[in-house]
Amino acid sequence: MAKLTRDQFFAAIAPAVMFVHQEGSFMFPSLRLAQSLLESGGEIHAWNNLGGIKVGSGRTNAYWQGEAVVKGTWEYIDGRSVVSKAAFRAYKSIYHFYKDLDLLLNTARYDRVRQAGTPERQAQMLYACGYATDPAYPSKLTAIIRQYGLLRYDEIAKPVLLPKGFEAASVVPVIYQGQVLGGGYLQGGTTWIPARRVGEALGAKIGWTGSQVTVNGLPQESILSSATGYVRVRDLAGVLGFGVTWDDRARAVLLE
Repeated sequence: MAKLTRDQFFAAIAPAVMFVHQEGSFMFPSLRLAQSLLESGGEIHAWNNLGGIKVGSGRTNAYWQGEAVVKGTWEYIDGRSVVSKAAFRAYKSIYHFYKDLDLLLNTARYDRVRQAGTPERQAQMLYACGYATDPAYPSKLTAIIRQYGLLRYDEIAKPVLLPKGFEAASVVPVIYQGQVLGGGYLQGGTTWIPARRVGEALGAKIGWTGSQVTVNGLPQESILSSATGYVRVRDLAGVLGFGVTWDDRARAVLLE
């Protein structure tokens, strides 16, 4: 991926951060955004590992299936910065990365991180629990939060309210090129997506006939709820020439 400005970087990863938070993650969005910038240097690589998670035991789960890359890294050992190489986990998307990271942070080792009541305290506990070896890790995270005004993401974080007609649905992420485009509503085996938000992100021209959404001029079976038109993800993908994969273990829609 091309080098991103800081605003572009946060705009790219914020939808995944907020989606995972709305699913119940205890991590403050502001801290998660800051940590991703600090760990990645503001670059989103094809392996989508924004937090330096190493292969470790190699035990797979719903969000990591064993893929890895070997990269250079550095750590503080006995007060010195030591450069080495390590195997890092590779992910299908940023969403998969954050979900896997939460599995790690939900272990007993990180109890104090989960109990922290502020982003600043959470940053301190990440270091205290051994997530990072750099003594300046908490202060670096706090500085990033302040510099880029990331606390605003904590203020807008709120549970997902299911729109009318989708009260019985499950909310699932819709992912393209590793990034979350938005949430879809899985109902009766079909995923319905907000046509304009997802379609325009993919370069489609979205219209409305008065009763149906149009994608590049073609009418689609639609559901109108709260002034938003929803279409089936496979219908929209078919018009645009994308493939659709359902990741059953992660419960996510992947557009290819």
